Amino acid sequence: MPATDDVQKARRFREAALPYLDDVYTLARYLLRDASDAEDAVQECYLRALKHFDSYRGPAMKPWLFAILRNVCNAEYARRAHRPSAIDDTPGADEQTPLWQESEASPETEVLRGRDAGAIRKLIDALADPFKETFVLREINNLSYREIAEAVGAPVGTVMSRLARARAMLRAAWTAEEEQAK
Repeated sequence: MPATDDVQKARRFREAALPYLDDVYTLARYLLRDASDAEDAVQECYLRALKHFDSYRGPAMKPWLFAILRNVCNAEYARRAHRPSAIDDTPGADEQTPLWQESEASPETEVLRGRDAGAIRKLIDALADPFKETFVLREINNLSYREIAEAVGAPVGTVMSRLARARAMLRAAWTAEEEQAK
C-alpha cells in the first residue's frame, strides 16, 4: 500500500521537521536578505527534505535542514549572479517586521526593541557571509558548534573561529556606532 506509506512518511516528516520552520526561515532571511526569496528558499528546502526523508539517518533534524537550506541559498546566489539584480525601492523595505517576531507588550518596549533590533540587524547584515551565517546559527538558532559544523560543512575549529571573529566584529561595530551617537 504505497499511499499508506506516503501518508505515514508525510506525518513523520511533519512531526520531525515542522518544529524548525521558524529557525530555517530566520536563517534564510539572513542569508538572502529578502523575505520573498527566504520564503521560496524555505519551501524548496522542505520539499527537498521531504523528498530525501527516507534516507535521513542523522542525529538531529535541525542541522540537516540547515545544510539543505544552505545548498538552496547557494544555488540562489549562483542564479542571481547570472541575472541583473533587482533593487527594492520601497521605503523601509529593509525594516519590515519579521514574520517570526511576536507583538510587543507596550509602546515603550516596542520603540526600544525596534531601535536596538534594527541596529543589530544592520550590524549582522554587514558581516561577511561565513561570519553572519555562523553567528545566526549559534546566537539566533541556538545550534551547538558541532551542529553548525555539520550544517556548514566546516570543522568545529573553523566554526569557533568564525563565531569569535563575528562577535568581535559586531562588538567593534556597535562600539563605533555608540561613539558616533555621542
